[in-house]
Amino acid sequence: MSNALVVHKAHLPKALLGVRAAQYVRMSTEMQHYSIQNQAAVIAAYAHAHNLTLVRTYRDEGESGLLIKNRLGLLQLLEDVESGQADFGHILVYDVSRWGRFQDADESAHYEFVCKRAGIKVAYCAEQFDNDGTMLTSIVKNIKRVMAAEYSRELSAKVYAGQCRFARLGYKLGGYAGYGLVRELVDEKEQSKGVLKKGQRKYLLTDHIRISPGTPQEVVTVRWIFSRFLEVKCETVVAWELNKKRVPTRSGDPWTRVMVGAILRNESYIGNLIFNRRSFKLRQTYTYNPPDQWIRAEGCIQPIVDRDVFAKVNKFIEERRVDLTEEEMLVRLRRALLKEGKLSKGIIDRTPGLPHRR
Repeated sequence: MSNALVVHKAHLPKALLGVRAAQYVRMSTEMQHYSIQNQAAVIAAYAHAHNLTLVRTYRDEGESGLLIKNRLGLLQLLEDVESGQADFGHILVYDVSRWGRFQDADESAHYEFVCKRAGIKVAYCAEQFDNDGTMLTSIVKNIKRVMAAEYSRELSAKVYAGQCRFARLGYKLGGYAGYGLVRELVDEKEQSKGVLKKGQRKYLLTDHIRISPGTPQEVVTVRWIFSRFLEVKCETVVAWELNKKRVPTRSGDPWTRVMVGAILRNESYIGNLIFNRRSFKLRQTYTYNPPDQWIRAEGCIQPIVDRDVFAKVNKFIEERRVDLTEEEMLVRLRRALLKEGKLSKGIIDRTPGLPHRR
């Protein structure tokens, strides 16, 4: 965003406002290195042809056009316009889709209306029509907005199909590898190109990411977590003992029962990679998908936990997770009380048939 001083437009004569313009530019991903420059070049040519002086730039780099909440450039532009602080009479945009690829086409139209209501003209520099308010222009703009939304939907479907295909091949498509595991970059011939550190990612389309066992210390810790859980039947106890031994986590935070539980349920330790547990299509809402929609690639990771051990652990966890009526829960609690002589959080956690404390 420009660092130039914003002058209240009431302090400028209308004749001067008429030749002053701001530009709004946006690229959706950080991979589009030249998108901003290309937009700016077209906008600069338009400004020169129409005797306009560019005095301000609002930009959003690496931000999706599906939502407005993270687009600080557009939000600042709208704030300046609505507050009367805009010191320009024109807003130059590359094309209609730069406002956004909103799934509701009226949202894009609304932001243009906000500018026009404040007396600021909006021009689309790369479009083949003048934004002159005629019926034909209005029809074309609405079609363009609908097309922008449809483009996102089609692209989302294509990306999802590609992700599913690579997931079935056993490639990691995003997110962390998990404790005791690492992300390994491989080329098109499956030759290793090294382990990716936190924040690093692949850049070549022919490269892919596999999951591999991590450091020997972390692998030993994972195996200990599984064996110890079979003894104590309680994630909280396992986490407490890890902290007592001062076993470090990757984040540096203390171990918790949630961390231990995530490890115990992670099929990556027996060689399987699961994709599509949760989806976030078109950045609308997170959806937890049913198991029949999961994509499981088996045997794509070198296992570090015995399958029989993993099965025993998860069988106990599943049997422990039951839905009980209040009456049935009281019956089972009384049964546990008679057997143990007392009740505690730990006893409830490790007793089969009782809901695990959460």
